Amino acid sequence: MFRYQPHGLGHLIGLDVHDPRGYPKGGIPRPAHALCRRLRTARILQPGMFVTVEPGLYFNQTLLAEAFADPKLVKLFNKDLIEKEYWNFGGVRLEDDILVTETGCRNLTCCPREVDDIEQVMTGTLTWNCEPKDYVNVSKRDRD
Repeated sequence: MFRYQPHGLGHLIGLDVHDPRGYPKGGIPRPAHALCRRLRTARILQPGMFVTVEPGLYFNQTLLAEAFADPKLVKLFNKDLIEKEYWNFGGVRLEDDILVTETGCRNLTCCPREVDDIEQVMTGTLTWNCEPKDYVNVSKRDRD
């Protein structure tokens, strides 16, 4: 997974934008396992905190070249397609800025998500207007 998503899934937002307090001293240590070590925080989110949620897909040539050179890993990739179509693509990431609330969260990001909408906004043929959206926490823990 990290070969396509070498960054974390998100991070705290603070005065320095990439707030470094995801793993404060004396708190939960950063996971060492390869599948989790890129998580930028293990903190319990509290109302009033701001975080990003930023899934992405990248075609990082260095990371992919390492995978292609590994006989076990290369089988997991469509090497011909990646080299032909995506080698010089770079990647894409859709980032949302989220405010944690007492009842869930508020998505403060307001941007198009569908390809047609994005292309129309970029060419100026569509003006995108929307309001932040609230999501209410419906986790099992909170219902019991």
